[in-house]
Amino acid sequence: MARIRVGRVGEQIKKELSQIIQSELKDPRIGFITVTGVDVTNDLSQAKIFLSVLGTDEQKEETLKALGRGSGFIRSELGKRIRLRKIPDLIFKFDASIDYGSHIEKLLGQINAENAQS
Repeated sequence: MARIRVGRVGEQIKKELSQIIQSELKDPRIGFITVTGVDVTNDLSQAKIFLSVLGTDEQKEETLKALGRGSGFIRSELGKRIRLRKIPDLIFKFDASIDYGSHIEKLLGQINAENAQS
């Protein structure tokens, strides 16, 4: 039963966090971000936020630093929007699965093109 609640809290954090990052944060270092997932611990003390960032590696690092600096503001906004006794600590991480998927799709396209030629 507790696992279901943790999943629901994670999805709600994901939804609210996407809105906060897109509309509330005014930091110019933050580029185009997509929140791809949220992994919350069983005791709701920590939440790993998985992000997909569009841009170069330097822009990704700057975005991660800016989010780290703004995590207090983000947590306070989450506290206003979600009714929890304690808002989890936010840990921001990059989600490389989208980049990996596009790389695999490109490789498959090359293989199909080579097979079509022969």
